[in-house]
Amino acid sequence: MKKKQIKGMLLLLLAAIIWGSAFVAQSVGMEYVGPFTFNCVRTLIGGIVLIPCITLLNHGKVKKKMMSSEKKRLMIGGICCGIALAIGSTLQQFGIMYTTVGKAGFITAFYIIIVPILGLLLGKKCGLSVWISVMIALIGLYFLCITDGFSIGKGDSYVFLGALAFAIHILVIDYFTQFNDGVKMSCIQFFSCGIICFIPMILFEHPEISTILLAWKPILYAGVLSCGVGYTLQMVGQKNMNPTVASLILSLESVISVIAGFLVLHQNLSQRELIGCALMFIAIILAQLPGEN
Repeated sequence: MKKKQIKGMLLLLLAAIIWGSAFVAQSVGMEYVGPFTFNCVRTLIGGIVLIPCITLLNHGKVKKKMMSSEKKRLMIGGICCGIALAIGSTLQQFGIMYTTVGKAGFITAFYIIIVPILGLLLGKKCGLSVWISVMIALIGLYFLCITDGFSIGKGDSYVFLGALAFAIHILVIDYFTQFNDGVKMSCIQFFSCGIICFIPMILFEHPEISTILLAWKPILYAGVLSCGVGYTLQMVGQKNMNPTVASLILSLESVISVIAGFLVLHQNLSQRELIGCALMFIAIILAQLPGEN
């Protein structure tokens, strides 16, 4: 294995650890501020952090003046991504208020399976391994979310709807990154998401600076590390990696969320929920394996 590939794997693993642990930060942040406030502040911080990252990544490259049409396409792409991100992250934040971070991590990871299914609407075929993974994932979700009384937790429902939004977010990114710089577009999406969340934050949550400052640790973690550093690690680490292998490494985010929830918040999962997590993880891995279309 080449040194560049090993370096890429380590960077992606670090990104997965940061993102998995971010579920803990999101849960702790809810003790001080509302979902819209948390998302507004952290995504604005993420956008600010990406500005020097863009400068660093473009260092030494020949500067090419962007045409007005290219700038317009970059802005449209970033705003569309920001809208999808605002919906997905807000639903996830509401969900984390009512469920454990471990369950939230695995339910959110369901987007890996939703993406190829939604891709059917765009004329993209799914291989047999994807359909098998869907069945396994549905069984996993049953064990993970459905109680003995056949009811679905409110938090689990929010997180699942968030996963749908994240799946749409990925498809939007997939389309616009064909034409735009990924990091620049991500920077715009963070600012767009922050502005979108700002309006309901003022209308419904009426945040105070004092409460935001009380939540400075989880907000900074989610903003600087999860948004800024995590995304940059993914961009750099995935450069010399097979996308399938990269997806498999990043899917470890769901496992890390369970470990982080147990170590930091002492949140234990029942045997039934652990079986659901195991089935979900098998489905996630199976969905990433190459197969015939």
